[in-house]
Amino acid sequence: MGQATTIGLDLAKNVFQAHGADAAGHVVFRKRLVRAKVVEFFARQAPCVVALEACGGAHHWAREIGKLGHTVRLIPPAYVKPFVKRQKNDAADAEAICEAAQRPGMRFVPVKTDAQQANALVFRTRDLLVRQRTQCINALRGHLTEYGHVVPKGTDHVDQLVALVKDETSSVPKAARGILQVMIDSIEALGKQIDDLDAEIGRRAKDDPVAQRLMTIPGIGPIAATAIVALVPAPEGFRAGRDFAAWLGLTPLQRSTGGKQKLGAISKMGERTIRRLLILGASAVVRWAVHRGAAPGSWLAQMLARKPRMLVTTALANKTARIVWALLVKGGTYKAPAVAA
Repeated sequence: MGQATTIGLDLAKNVFQAHGADAAGHVVFRKRLVRAKVVEFFARQAPCVVALEACGGAHHWAREIGKLGHTVRLIPPAYVKPFVKRQKNDAADAEAICEAAQRPGMRFVPVKTDAQQANALVFRTRDLLVRQRTQCINALRGHLTEYGHVVPKGTDHVDQLVALVKDETSSVPKAARGILQVMIDSIEALGKQIDDLDAEIGRRAKDDPVAQRLMTIPGIGPIAATAIVALVPAPEGFRAGRDFAAWLGLTPLQRSTGGKQKLGAISKMGERTIRRLLILGASAVVRWAVHRGAAPGSWLAQMLARKPRMLVTTALANKTARIVWALLVKGGTYKAPAVAA
């Protein structure tokens, strides 16, 4: 039996599958591992390349296996799928991971540290709380509709919903007020928690010099700046700003063939949190430009004059992503380009 130079590890909750191959790609072993034996197994292996799919728990196992002297590679699941042969099972998945890791043109996901994952947690938690608050507001609005009260959407009209519940002269029956008050209490509690997280994000942005530089870009606030610092891997890993924008999913999908370029909508195949924040920031910039007017002759003014507003928003988000990459790699702050006379 030869020496394994590449091991593909298919992750699971309890039962893992390992597939070892030598330098020529020949199978060295196929082994089934329980969770408690994974570290012990890799401790017995000579240093080699260990490949995993970038899924739940992958960064934890990458750190643990990396401590044993192995070179760990995380591969996006979409890049592993073409290498899966007929029938999907754990052994076939492990073999596909091993095969994909040996391709010279394969792209890998940087392994995150504990601190990086902890910094990202604040944004995941805030998104969860915002969704829960939105659900409670929508439920409260829907229930009041059943009693003849129609209130516009949005958090700006929550006070109107609360007033209807507390107004004893309204058509809301007394038997329903206590239950609706539970929703109101949940909305207020979630709002306070979101405010606390916003304050924490603002504190982190104020203490981070990189976030301070990013906030000089129009459309980038404390939340977006701190999210970029926490979630973006080493910016030097991207060859250009376009690659960074593609990683965020802000570049068009291609359906080109026969030498004819056919571009569709943005791919949305990258980091969702940062992409959403950049689009929200671009929306604010475009809305301000529409109501107050963009600088005559500027790129934004020219785009708004000939393109739909939503398309301009997406294009501005793409442009902002490229500027972000330039500031992360080259340093400095944003300087607005001079407008041609």
